[in-house]
Amino acid sequence: MSQLQTYVDHKVSVIMNDGRLVVGMLRGLDQTTNIIMQGCQERIFSEDEGVEVVDLGLYMIRGDNIAVIGLVDEEADNALDLDSLHGEPLSPIKH
Repeated sequence: MSQLQTYVDHKVSVIMNDGRLVVGMLRGLDQTTNIIMQGCQERIFSEDEGVEVVDLGLYMIRGDNIAVIGLVDEEADNALDLDSLHGEPLSPIKH
């Protein structure tokens, strides 16, 4: 958890076990990696259309639903043209 603690108050990208991608400001976490994010947006990918962005606001994600958390380069993220990006949606993780 110590490394993840350094991400607090930074923009992060979270990929969840069900294939969803959420981007937002990490505001807090606990010892089981339950996290609280502010200003969240879910990014939904499609092969046919640009990335759909859904505003979620304040969001809590349980640690057992998290596959990956990574820091976001805000300058590079702001430069992305999400309307022109196409991609296959992520599949859920199968246990």
